[in-house]
Formats: sequence, C-alpha cells, structure tokens
Amino acid sequence: MDTTETRVAVMSIIVEQPESVPALNEYLHEYGEYIIGRMGIPYRERGISIISIALDAPQEKISALSGKIGRLSGVGVKTVCSSFGQ
Repeated sequence: MDTTETRVAVMSIIVEQPESVPALNEYLHEYGEYIIGRMGIPYRERGISIISIALDAPQEKISALSGKIGRLSGVGVKTVCSSFGQ
C-alpha cells in the first residue's frame, strides 16, 4: 500500500442493536487490509458496545466503510481523518 495516497483515520462506533453485529463484523472483515487496530468495549449496564477502529486507507475506502456501517440499524458511526495524504 502506497501511504502517500492514504489517510489515517479513527472510526468510533456505538452498537445499540446486537442483531447488527454480524453485518458490522462482515464489513470490518471486508476492509481488514486497511485496519491498523480495533478495540471493543461492551458496556453491559447500558446494553451497548463501543468500538474504535484505527485505519490507514484511501479516503474513498474510509468513506465507503463509514457509509455501510452508518446504514446498519441501531449503529452509529463517526470518523475523524488526518490531513495526511491530501
């Protein structure tokens, strides 16, 4: 991967509907080559999961993954990108 054409990003995901987790995991697997690291925290008291994903990917891949995740029922996502690679 040519890092001059990629950006570093952090994707924050909150899952409120557990039935969306299989689809979410499928998307993350699909974009796995761009994932630097992943941390998941189950917040049992609230019945949600909080997931943080670090990525190094072309902007269009970051946007595509965020869009797919954002369309899942009961899942919220926000992404912050570095200015590198612009």
